[in-house]
Amino acid sequence: MAKHSLQQVKQRFGIIGNAPELDRAIDVALQVAPTDLSVLITGESGVGKENFPQIVHLHSKRKHGPYFAINCGSIPEGTIDSELFGHEKGSFTGATGTRKGYFEVADGGTLFLDEVGELPLSTQARLLRVLESGEFIKVGSSKVEKSDVRVVAATNLDMVKAVEKGKFREDLYYRLNSVPIRIPPLRERKEDIPLLFRKFASDCAEKYMMPPVLLTDEAREKLKNYRWPGNIRQLKNITEQISIIEQERKITPDLLQKYLPYNEVGMLPVPMSQIHDNEQKSFANEREILYQVLFDMKKDITDLKQVVKGIMESNSQAANNFDTPSTGLHPTSVIQEDQTRVSVPVKYEVLPKSIHLGDSEKEEIQEATEYEESTLSISEVEKEMIIKALERHNGKRKLAAADLGISERTLYRKIKEYDLDGR
Repeated sequence: MAKHSLQQVKQRFGIIGNAPELDRAIDVALQVAPTDLSVLITGESGVGKENFPQIVHLHSKRKHGPYFAINCGSIPEGTIDSELFGHEKGSFTGATGTRKGYFEVADGGTLFLDEVGELPLSTQARLLRVLESGEFIKVGSSKVEKSDVRVVAATNLDMVKAVEKGKFREDLYYRLNSVPIRIPPLRERKEDIPLLFRKFASDCAEKYMMPPVLLTDEAREKLKNYRWPGNIRQLKNITEQISIIEQERKITPDLLQKYLPYNEVGMLPVPMSQIHDNEQKSFANEREILYQVLFDMKKDITDLKQVVKGIMESNSQAANNFDTPSTGLHPTSVIQEDQTRVSVPVKYEVLPKSIHLGDSEKEEIQEATEYEESTLSISEVEKEMIIKALERHNGKRKLAAADLGISERTLYRKIKEYDLDGR
């Protein structure tokens, strides 16, 4: 395809960027447009998939026919069949008249089915029939009708895994996927990011009559290296925020960082097979670490009881007479005579070989111990547990998260919270 034709398409549809993967996607769309083959457009949310069905339609022989874009995920399951194929009067409650569906009114044109992976299985069966034979039946009717419609579908799901899980029909997937077009995410188009930022900043400045914001060289590199889970949509939002909120028109890396959240939705890619599990675990993330800490503390206390019991059994002196080991270290925590409760020692002091304590001194030690124990907050214990787990696994966060019994997402957040990035 000629270079000037590619640039004309970009200008016409407002596509910005020179990444090879993007150019390839546009080229495939132009090549398949004159045919009647079904097209499946895949890519993450916010990459600009909605432009490509229009490219296909307006460069096809159907360009003078109708074009409809339907978001399959926004239509309730109970009415999706009626929306697509129409219904007869009285076919269901509220059907006060006959209604034409999109496949009927789009005859001779193009139908763009966005979020096609959200279609119910029963609707998928109807869609497969109309794609293979051009035939469909309205809801509540027995009459077979014909329609000549070109279908372009789009999804941000992993369709192969959706098929494996039985959530999408395999035969329909292959029927839609006659020609696949993959739109690359923004993180694979790093050189295009400053171009898009400049375009969005210019549009915002023109709309609100203000000087456009400009990036320093360091800020430009920071912008390029951000992961952009929300892709172009997220970049546009952040550019507009900076343009409106900041008085300074020259954007530095420190200023830019305020608008680049580290825990944005989608920052950590989650396999589709784990999405349901992670949703259930999200309520327990905070408790997971606390449970782990409590179990470890319980084990430490049990071990300490055994040690103290051995010392006391070998000690022939009175209960109030504490003998220290040869190291000369004596625990400041008080051990009750019935041994039903043992305080966790927090620090040790060097004391004489043998010492007798009166009731008042023991009360003072008890109060001091309780004070020291209270200062050992849950957050400090939590931080120490994370540090030890990272050290045990040589900084490998995935293994450390598994060791702690928490998700990687929670561990990443805790590392940021406790400023442990260097470990």
